[in-house]
Amino acid sequence: MSVQPSSSQWRDVLITALVPVIWGSTYIVTTQLLPPDRPFTAALLRVLPAGLLLACFGGWRPAKGQWGRLLLLSALNIGAFQALLFVAAYRLPGGLAAVVGACQPLLVMALAWQVEKRKPAKLALWASLSGVAGMAALLLSPGSRWDGLGMLAAFGGAVVMACGTYLTRRWRFQAPVTALTGWQLTLGGLMLLPLAAVIDPPLPALSAAQIGGYAYLTVFGALLAYLLWFRGIARLSAVAVTSLGLLSPLTAVVLGWVLLGQALSAQSMLGLAIVLASVLAVQWSMISINSK
Repeated sequence: MSVQPSSSQWRDVLITALVPVIWGSTYIVTTQLLPPDRPFTAALLRVLPAGLLLACFGGWRPAKGQWGRLLLLSALNIGAFQALLFVAAYRLPGGLAAVVGACQPLLVMALAWQVEKRKPAKLALWASLSGVAGMAALLLSPGSRWDGLGMLAAFGGAVVMACGTYLTRRWRFQAPVTALTGWQLTLGGLMLLPLAAVIDPPLPALSAAQIGGYAYLTVFGALLAYLLWFRGIARLSAVAVTSLGLLSPLTAVVLGWVLLGQALSAQSMLGLAIVLASVLAVQWSMISINSK
């Protein structure tokens, strides 16, 4: 098997890094533009229209023996993750909602160690631990508002996303990324449908800003972002991809600072620098291993 040149891998890293940057804007869009207290409706409207569009034009349908794995991936990557993401987004401040996502690379390393007996690279392991510490310095402050259910949702989202990313990389469906993304978004959206119908109150008459918020989440937060995410999973290691997820809460914090005037202390700035260094170190470690 040929080894992908490091320059090409760095290009894939940069392209995939756009995804958590887009996802980091989810929190500010949710809290500032969307109708309150409708997390499952927001998740449903984010993924199902994008999924139907991509599945219709993707030119691929799952074979009979692929449905089990595809349903599981759809639940992990889309259905469960989106539900937990929006519960956290509605109940926690933008940065704190994603702080526990810092453990995703560690969870993927643990899965690879247990399932494949593959020990994590030391640099990647220490960089990931540093990422957790940096995220704590960035986001944990005396003024942080802790919500038990929101924190559980955030942690659950990190767990299911790590498992979904690992299994997507391990199983490697022989399908166009457009079609595979579309089917997962569609199936995951259908899983969210009963939750939105039963638990959330009906939508009110939407303002132009609220319609724009939902449209942004559909076009950028689902259609574009998941296409690039699954493309990245196919080309990079699962550890490298989940490490890039740390850019999501970092983006949320920066947007809160720029758009909402939320303060950034010296401790937060130090944490931001540590997180960026952690992400870079993990990418360097994974690309070095793949280039050998």
